[in-house]
Amino acid sequence: MNQPYSSRGISVVIPLLDEEASLVELIARLEEVLPTLAGEHYEVIFVDDGSRDGSFEIIRRAHERNQRIHGIRFRRNYGKSAALAVGFERTRYDIIVTLDADLQDDPAEIPRLLAKLDEGYDLVSGWKQVRHDPLEKTLPSKLFNHVVSVVSGLRLHDFNCGLKAYRSEVVRSLLLYGEMHRYIPALAHWEGFRVTELPVRHHRRKYGRSKFGASRYVKGFLDLLTVILTTRYLKRPLHLFGSIGTLLLIAGFAIALGLTIEWILGGTYLTNRPLLLMAVAFIIVGMQLISIGLVGELIVRQSQSTREYQIREQL
Repeated sequence: MNQPYSSRGISVVIPLLDEEASLVELIARLEEVLPTLAGEHYEVIFVDDGSRDGSFEIIRRAHERNQRIHGIRFRRNYGKSAALAVGFERTRYDIIVTLDADLQDDPAEIPRLLAKLDEGYDLVSGWKQVRHDPLEKTLPSKLFNHVVSVVSGLRLHDFNCGLKAYRSEVVRSLLLYGEMHRYIPALAHWEGFRVTELPVRHHRRKYGRSKFGASRYVKGFLDLLTVILTTRYLKRPLHLFGSIGTLLLIAGFAIALGLTIEWILGGTYLTNRPLLLMAVAFIIVGMQLISIGLVGELIVRQSQSTREYQIREQL
């Protein structure tokens, strides 16, 4: 059988939280697909993000039976970005695949993702074109994907699909924390990697319930601001703060000039004019923003410190 990845190998990283019911079936599917692609040159790394059920015991039994299956267990819940970051650090093959552990992502789609990757791309992101989720998840997701597409300049339909294929140099360049996993394609795109998407099958959740609540949308928006500031403007903060500050300064001076001319020509009083207060406020805030940009230029961050995650157990 043709095994195009037997020389490079495939690492699969799967973050999970309380997915005991789905793991046995997921592992069985992976053990069917991966040997046909890479022979013995594959590994599956499960990152248990603080599960309270028997998820890690299932991973432990799978590891005892198949040494290519590994498990990392956090002492508490750190979030999906942390789980992916730690999983990426422990991969050893050139091709890396991620998927969720709830069986909504289909391991049978992995060969198609890798075939697309071989067309010259560095990251192939799954697109849940037909999505089997409730409206309270799909509608905000559509808005999220549209906003991120506009802001990032990368036109994708589904940034947050867990099913993705990467070349190892992509994950080595990523710094994931908070909710940054939602922006992996955008982060890779801004780093100059070739990114595309591929429609994939999406299944209804068979077991348990979603672990994401409404708060993820607020956190996701705040992290989008973080992504913009720490990628596009990390080494040129004056371009951001200075541009806004300059616009406010110009507006403030224009308003003040107009009021001054009006006072000179008409002798009108300015003390009771709200526009004067607005002009002063614009000038002050504009100068403050420009100052912040200048200070930022002096202390431009050269490296981002990484957080240490407390691992309880590792197989």
